[in-house]
Amino acid sequence: MNKGQLVDKIAESADVTKASAGRVLDSIISEVTAELANGGDVALVGFGTFKVSARAARKGRNPQTGEEIQIATSNAPGFKAGKALKDALN
Repeated sequence: MNKGQLVDKIAESADVTKASAGRVLDSIISEVTAELANGGDVALVGFGTFKVSARAARKGRNPQTGEEIQIATSNAPGFKAGKALKDALN
């Protein structure tokens, strides 16, 4: 399912226009992104938790040359599914 299809499903199930559903989805994505960028977590009970994990600096190799390179510290977004979501899939 892509974003357009998700907007269609939201509009249909919530009985709102597609434009309105699109704005709501964009707002949700924007707010989750902003909270993660500020170092916070977003927990949606029953669905899951979005959080940021820190990756330590490490050594790697350039696959083309085999040269050793230093990979910088970075932050990575993560998602842990909640119990209700896991149960719905099994």
